[in-house]
Amino acid sequence: MEQDNHVCVVIAAKNAGDTIARAIRSSLNQVETTEVLVIDDGSSDGTAKISRGADDGTGRLRVLSFETNRGPAAARNHAIAQSKSPIIAILDADDFFFPDRLKNLLAQKDWDFIADNIAFVDEEKAADAHLRLDAFPPAPRKLTLSEFIQGNISKRGVRRGEIGFLKPLMRRSFLDRHDLRYRDELRLGEDYDLYARALTKGAHYKIIHSCGYGAVVRGNSLSGSHRTIDLKRLFEADKAMLAQGGLAPEVRKLISQHERHIRGRYELREFLDIKSEAGSMAALGHVARRPIAIPAIVSGIWNDKTERFRSRSAEAPMGLGGDGALRYLLQPPSSSSRPA
Repeated sequence: MEQDNHVCVVIAAKNAGDTIARAIRSSLNQVETTEVLVIDDGSSDGTAKISRGADDGTGRLRVLSFETNRGPAAARNHAIAQSKSPIIAILDADDFFFPDRLKNLLAQKDWDFIADNIAFVDEEKAADAHLRLDAFPPAPRKLTLSEFIQGNISKRGVRRGEIGFLKPLMRRSFLDRHDLRYRDELRLGEDYDLYARALTKGAHYKIIHSCGYGAVVRGNSLSGSHRTIDLKRLFEADKAMLAQGGLAPEVRKLISQHERHIRGRYELREFLDIKSEAGSMAALGHVARRPIAIPAIVSGIWNDKTERFRSRSAEAPMGLGGDGALRYLLQPPSSSSRPA
């Protein structure tokens, strides 16, 4: 194995005692893994102890702890700073790698970031999910900035398949050369922000359609909820990107589109927060002082009220099939690619 193929798997974990051992084992089972760094992000359930109990004795696992919760971005940055491997892989503490994931990704050439397909797996069926995994051909292709930004904007009547959910391998050399790290303050969209900034710097981001990442669908997942302030910080991150010089007009247009999309969600959420905490009159007073927010608030309320008249299957997040079949973030390039 070439030194350039050494991989550090980074796992940020808060109160992940139920799932962290599976995540660690799936990482250590990859031949190409030279480091697994677990950052216990202020857990209260023994996550660090359980993590150490998953050690395979090869000396590749390290468990570091934050006394207080600092969020996934800060945890990942700390792990990257502590690691030595030239390639960084991010794994959520709920999730796992399918066998040979790293091998299949590293077989590809000419990339700064490379991601494969994600299978959404029910928690109760995670243990045998590999037996139901479809063997899609890799069909490697380049991910453009335009496709990436547009893939992170929800559209009514279209099944969500946010491409920002992808978990690419990242070359440390590219991150270091462009001084790229996660924004510590982000607790929502931290992946999107990092990848978008990398693409504006000319990152070669490759995707393959074969699947090596299992994302476990759990009702109590921390990634399934966010605060109003998290939305604000995310659209402010877009504004920070727009403030940097040298962006082509079409790039600025795309980032501005995403910034408006997230800001609209923030305006609606802030309005509903004020209504819940201080009543309808206070919420209307807030709107009167911010007329620029009216279109986003009216549109958001209308969409919520008419939700029951629309096809829920079209709008639901990519999830599980009723027949137990796995669902995928990326569909195969053509119907003929899917095995019978």
